[in-house]
Amino acid sequence: MNKKVLTTALLATFAGAAHAQSSVTLYGIIDAGISYANHSGSASQKIFKYDDGVAQGSRWGMRGAEDLGGGLKAIFVLEGGFSSANGTASQGGALFGRQAFVGLSKDNIGALTFGRQYSFSTDYLGGAYSNGGNTVAGNYAYHINDIDQLTSSRINNSVKFSSANFYGLTFGAMYGFSNQAGAFGGAPTVTGGATGSSRTYSFGANYAYGPFSLGAAYTDIKFPARSTPAFPLNLANFNPGTITSGPATIRDLRTFGVGGRYTLGPATLWALYTNTLLQPIALGSTAYTAYDAGAKYAFTQALSLALGYSYMHLSGASNGHWNQVDAALDYALSKRTDVYFLTVYQDAAGKVGTQPLQAQIGDSNSFFGNSGSNSQSQLAFRVGMRHKF
Repeated sequence: MNKKVLTTALLATFAGAAHAQSSVTLYGIIDAGISYANHSGSASQKIFKYDDGVAQGSRWGMRGAEDLGGGLKAIFVLEGGFSSANGTASQGGALFGRQAFVGLSKDNIGALTFGRQYSFSTDYLGGAYSNGGNTVAGNYAYHINDIDQLTSSRINNSVKFSSANFYGLTFGAMYGFSNQAGAFGGAPTVTGGATGSSRTYSFGANYAYGPFSLGAAYTDIKFPARSTPAFPLNLANFNPGTITSGPATIRDLRTFGVGGRYTLGPATLWALYTNTLLQPIALGSTAYTAYDAGAKYAFTQALSLALGYSYMHLSGASNGHWNQVDAALDYALSKRTDVYFLTVYQDAAGKVGTQPLQAQIGDSNSFFGNSGSNSQSQLAFRVGMRHKF
């Protein structure tokens, strides 16, 4: 009897120890508020709407780790986006459309992961050096349709290595497989044949020392429209005529960027440059260049004001540019809940063929659409709140 009691106690102890070496965390963000834009589809149409996922996209997810000993861990992340307006799934309705990966991490070396993951343009540039990543203007401040892959660059079928921190330096590389026989480098849709596929590779590096950091990333995506969910790359939204025939015509999207940030007491300054080349299957290529500069000042631990300026330029087969100014006031009610007010103004200039280039605030045309053929500007206001759990 005593042996049975002792055995049961030992088994319970070992089971508890094993359980303590593993962890699963449920987390998420809900962002909601009221937004207004003066030109939505035309100069005469205004929109006043409930909008969510602005400061950050609304999401829920699970992350976990199992300690395998010797500094080695098994890790995973499953994360899905959703709309707080109606409860539907984002990212084309995918259950875990934001991230879904599993892998191994090793202390002082890094992590090797497999699944649907962010490119290094998002990892190293979007959150750290862009106006959208540094302010609650968020997805209103990221560039049109996220062409330079700063916030929604999620790569399917990918293998990714992310290094540990070596005296402030981190770096990584990834490859996203096409998963189509006979098309290792990706393929377009063929009428009456294969549905097509997308291939991606991405590299990045970041260095941080004290208040200063500097990052760079390169991402190349073949046939981005063949990814599922597809990349939000609809250039036709820029004007009523279309810059290209649409995203399905794009053979290759190549984007490079470099950014820097400096913190001085309660003030933070940042700047970012990106250059993106869109190569269609036919006709000429279009180059898209964007510059961000911004500053944020914390008046107290709870209250901060941020200002950002973006200049975006098209050249090549299409020509024109946009100027955008963002202002955001953020007040933290707690470590997990904040309320904010922001205003964004964007002005477009130039023509594509005979059609005027249009304004479009936000990294998706689902926010306000474009300004319409008889207007080249948009002005937006928003009051919102964000809760993290």
